Amino acid sequence: MASTSRLTGLRDSDIAGRRERVAESAGLTPEQLGVLDPAAGLSLEAADHMIENVVGVLGVPVGIGTNFVVDGVDRLVPMATEEPSVVAAASNAARMAREHGGFTTSDTGPVMIAQIQLVEVPDPGAAAFRLREAAPEILAAADAQDPVLVSFGGGARALEVRELATRTGVQVIVHLHVDVRDAMGANAVNTMAEALAPRLAEIAGGRAILRILSNKADQRIVRARATFDRDLLGGADVVRDIVHASAFAEADPYRAATHNKGIMNGITAVVLATGNDTRAVEAGCHSHAVRGGIYRALSRFEETPSGHLAGTLEVPLAVGLVGGATRAHPVAQAAVKILGIANASELGAVIASVGLAQNLAACRALAAEGIQRGHMTLHARTIAASAGAEPHEVALVASRIVAEKKIRAEYATEVLAELRAATPVAP
Repeated sequence: MASTSRLTGLRDSDIAGRRERVAESAGLTPEQLGVLDPAAGLSLEAADHMIENVVGVLGVPVGIGTNFVVDGVDRLVPMATEEPSVVAAASNAARMAREHGGFTTSDTGPVMIAQIQLVEVPDPGAAAFRLREAAPEILAAADAQDPVLVSFGGGARALEVRELATRTGVQVIVHLHVDVRDAMGANAVNTMAEALAPRLAEIAGGRAILRILSNKADQRIVRARATFDRDLLGGADVVRDIVHASAFAEADPYRAATHNKGIMNGITAVVLATGNDTRAVEAGCHSHAVRGGIYRALSRFEETPSGHLAGTLEVPLAVGLVGGATRAHPVAQAAVKILGIANASELGAVIASVGLAQNLAACRALAAEGIQRGHMTLHARTIAASAGAEPHEVALVASRIVAEKKIRAEYATEVLAELRAATPVAP
């Protein structure tokens, strides 16, 4: 955990200075953050052991979200993203929440679901009863597949049986609920599902086909809430308009899709930085958004009796610290060290808090000033760099194209040419 996440002026330091301040606050040495150098991060040899047909690695910028207080603990948050404004916006929103104690979270525990599909069952209703009666046997058999998980307090918790009408007839679907502790859980639940499938098919009198986890992780919910300061947001009118914007996203799927994308800007950045499965988390969150039959906002904003803004967020988060890229990727390991987290529950709490912060920042930008002002100002630096500006030229080009409201690549190229033509070349 960080001694403080309130690192004012961090963006004004150079990269070495930022690392030094982050390392000092997180209780690390600058050398421990050395893997954040592209040359010292994921090697080709290590990458070759992670996926197939490796030809290289792709670098993604890693920034530090500041100002976060999560459940009373200061956290510096590594965020991996290519999109300008995400890190700055989340940090600014966290500052507004910090005035009222930061983010408070809760969760339902690290339970994942394995699905076993049984087809060609002659008596689906009676089969469902037989399977439920066999639950003690099935749960014991599941636990026998992973005694290490059981020794850490995890293991099979419940058996659920569903009769599902499909276009090929009624299928019997068995759900195995497994407490996976600090793992994301895919390997554990998949292994159990594979082992149990023959016995389940025997009891049901049918045939097993699919046996795999579900990414609809609705037994692994994380909730985050925070109060954002009215005056720091910009006043009572801004609070009111954010509430209106929130109501729009709650009622309209077209707005909800973009609203939730803003949440995922924050969530995915932390999930990626810590080596977790971004696609699994995104699938889970979006499936949760449509749980009532209509795609809706994952968050909600309301005005408090004292005129501040209360934000809440509920998302399924299948993330872990055990196995996968989290242990194999050196940058992911460094990210976990910076966070200072001890278990998957703390990681989920941070991720949900960042999602809520990023969402608030986007809603505020839309309601108060329009998205272009803040976002495009930061995006202008990327445009300047893509036009060929050297590091010492980027700020000059960016400020010019922002001032003239022509944040386009071709205009950045013109401005860069003018700048260089006006700058005398040293003899």
